[in-house]
Amino acid sequence: MIQNVIIAGNGFAGLWAAIAAARAAHVAGKSDELAITVVSPVAELHIRPRLYEASLDNMAPELGPLFTAVGVRHVAGRIEKIDTQARQVAVALNDGSHTTLPYDRFVLATGSQVVTPNVPGLAEYGFNVDQLQQAERLERHLQGLAARPQSEARDTVVVVGAGFTGLETATEMPERLRAILGQDAKVRVLMLEHAPVVGPELGAGPRPVIEEALREVGVEAITSAGVAAIGAGGVVTSDGRSFPAATVIWTAGMRANPLAEQLGGEVDRFGRVHADPYLRAPGADGVYVTGDVARAATDDEGNVAAMSCQHALSLGRVAGYNAVAELVGLPLHAYSQPKYVTCLDLGPWGALYTEGWDRQVKLTREEGKALKRTINTQWIYPPAPDRDAAFALARPDHVIVP
Repeated sequence: MIQNVIIAGNGFAGLWAAIAAARAAHVAGKSDELAITVVSPVAELHIRPRLYEASLDNMAPELGPLFTAVGVRHVAGRIEKIDTQARQVAVALNDGSHTTLPYDRFVLATGSQVVTPNVPGLAEYGFNVDQLQQAERLERHLQGLAARPQSEARDTVVVVGAGFTGLETATEMPERLRAILGQDAKVRVLMLEHAPVVGPELGAGPRPVIEEALREVGVEAITSAGVAAIGAGGVVTSDGRSFPAATVIWTAGMRANPLAEQLGGEVDRFGRVHADPYLRAPGADGVYVTGDVARAATDDEGNVAAMSCQHALSLGRVAGYNAVAELVGLPLHAYSQPKYVTCLDLGPWGALYTEGWDRQVKLTREEGKALKRTINTQWIYPPAPDRDAAFALARPDHVIVP
């Protein structure tokens, strides 16, 4: 009797969950007894960590040949409902039809999405770089600015949020705008942050370096300021100031995919399910959570995985392996990722590389930029469609660290 393993999503966590699941079945000699299926709208890996960049080429590498090579089926659609009692999922297929798929083990790897609060004008006039289509929409808008008459609003970009994505987006903008509008354009890039400091989640250690980079590339940071409204001509801050801007980019906050709430377990403030050490969803038998929908301890010191590519890659491997291991009698593998690093792109200034949860600065400027290029163009991309090569990278204890 064939046992079904269904994986929802093929982002970084979902992709590696699928490969790790196929590898576990192969190791156990049970590949013919398991059907591993990925459900997602399209068999592409959208490279979200790079969507702040000007060039969007190769940001959606195809996964179909890789899935075929490792023995994974892809169903083009979107899961709408998870029935944990009946062990089945309801799927809206891309062709407009609906189907129900039964599972013996289910891996939720549907990732996260940018938080879009009910700010007047945000839906109509705001942009973001959360998904490929949205990054493409922003690029079309920016290119179209050159056809507009010169004005302060045309030449100004406001980035809302000074977290990781906000910093990378903002520091890219001055050079990007000048390439479109001309080197003599009076470009202005503003970054609004509700917290009293930039990069609040990055801690105090790297902050002087970040502030230096902002000054050098020409980004103005305005802290302790939220957004009250966005219009066609600019933004109004929570303290009543107005800034003309034809381009407002929202990067403030992420939340786990709403499917996580269907599992019925405890969720954190980001909507992530509290996972056990093996990434099982408590209260939902046969269900694993991974990537940005999982709140998982990385070590024994109280640290929790961030909603990041770095953690999703390892979380995916562990969840996919365990989902199959539980079916075929292999020992389960507890998730652990004690080494934590960050590599923050800061535009033409370079990049900032830190190690540890206290974010000790290790590399800056061009040295940091070289590492960032390696991460962005090699380490996070999917492997070639070769089963043995993919399986070699899919062990549950495989962690990529600089």
